[in-house]
Amino acid sequence: MENLKETSAQGHDLISNLATIKGIYDAFATGDFPAFLNAMDPKMEWNEAENFPYADHNPYIGPQAIAEGVFGRIGADWEYFTLSDHEFYETTGDSVIVTGRYNAKHKTTGKVIRAQFAHFWRVKNGKATRFQQYTDTYQANSAMVK
Repeated sequence: MENLKETSAQGHDLISNLATIKGIYDAFATGDFPAFLNAMDPKMEWNEAENFPYADHNPYIGPQAIAEGVFGRIGADWEYFTLSDHEFYETTGDSVIVTGRYNAKHKTTGKVIRAQFAHFWRVKNGKATRFQQYTDTYQANSAMVK
């Protein structure tokens, strides 16, 4: 069984970096957007992959900017947008890498994507502080054009 808690020097339990990031994906999958945003530091820096449809305002700073600039737009543009085939990699220090696939259907064009992704996260004090997305931007952009 994996150890999801660490103990700080003061003896307090801290959720591990891996558990923090897994919690973010679980919240997204179940539609618990408040929990998703609560797992982020107030100064969270979010970067979409260069040339991805929502990279035009990189970096998004703070949960509210991320909610509006990324996820509000995803909700408006896509009939569904899910993630699958997750693999989580905890690195030394404060980083977690997640790989998987985006599964989505565009509302206007009806085109479906199944694009690979890699997400690089930084975590500090149990909160996500930085996110960098890498994905097949061609597939996403093509799905948005009739």
